[in-house]
Formats: sequence, structure tokens, C-alpha cells
Amino acid sequence: MREIVRQGIHLCFGTGIAMMVLFLDHAAAVAVLALGLLIGVVLVDLILRGYTIPGLSPLVQYGDRCDPLPGKGAFFFGVSALACTILFPVSLIVPALVALAVLDSVTTLAGIRFGRHRIYNGKSWEGTLSGIAVTILSLLPFLTLPGALAVSVIAGIIELISPVDDNLVIPVGVCLLLTLVPALV
Repeated sequence: MREIVRQGIHLCFGTGIAMMVLFLDHAAAVAVLALGLLIGVVLVDLILRGYTIPGLSPLVQYGDRCDPLPGKGAFFFGVSALACTILFPVSLIVPALVALAVLDSVTTLAGIRFGRHRIYNGKSWEGTLSGIAVTILSLLPFLTLPGALAVSVIAGIIELISPVDDNLVIPVGVCLLLTLVPALV
């Protein structure tokens, strides 16, 4: 149950950021992401110092993995989203953030529920393929079918084998792919 909540938060947080980037102008999106990261760092510092923050502390305790840095995944997602928003056009950022939000959530949940055949680092074929399939569908409003397929497969491979937190590298990897192969957009 705890992982379902975690992945639900990840999916909502990620798609919310993607929609914010889509609908706000560039300067406003950068400002919101930067302010959100600053507030997040302040809140994490308060939590690490032992303060209880109403509404947030219980959420972090329930929804966070046992990590020395509370909210690490959300922080890495925010850093990656901000970097992509600064470096790439909106037409590339939105699919990158949607891919991360959907793929990461679906692979985890499908892997927990249906995963029987482990591939690498405890991850399963069932989780990875389910994540790729659902991500393809979620990207069709933003990319061509070949683009959605390519982005989903690349994001799935990054999620599967990256030694670095996937919240950091999937959006950048997808933006780079779409930059290098503009026909996919």
C-alpha cells in the first residue's frame, strides 16, 4: 500500500509539473520550479533538524523510502525539470516529464504486482514492458507514434540500467534524444 501511495504522488507530481511547463510561459515556469526547489530545500532542512511540518511530515514519513535525505526523489525530479526547462524547448520538456512520471510509476507498480521474471537490479520484464506500453499511450498527445515509441523505449532502458537516480536522468535523456532526432517530435 505504501508503494502505491508513493507512486501515486510521483505520477501526480510529475504530470502536474509537465502541465505547468506546458501552460505557463517560460520565465514563469522557471520561476515556479526554482522557488519550489528553494522551498523544498528549506523544508527538508527543517525536517532533518527535527521539526514537524503539519501536512508534510506525515506525508514524508508515510510516502518516502527510508533514505537519509527526505524527499530525495521529488528534489531530483525538480532539479531535472528545472534544468530541462532552462535548456530545452517546451515541446521536448513536456514529453520528457510525462515519460518520467508515467514510466517510473507504472514500471514499479506493475513490477510489484505482476513481476515474475527479473532482468536487472530486481526489476522485471513485466514491470518494464508495462511501463513502456502505458508511457507510449500517454505520450501520443505530445509526440508522433514513432516518437512516443522511441521515447518510451529509451526512458525504459534508462530506468532499468541507470546507476544514477532515474528522476535526474530520464528527462535529460529524453530531451537529448528529441533534440538529436527532431523527426520524432
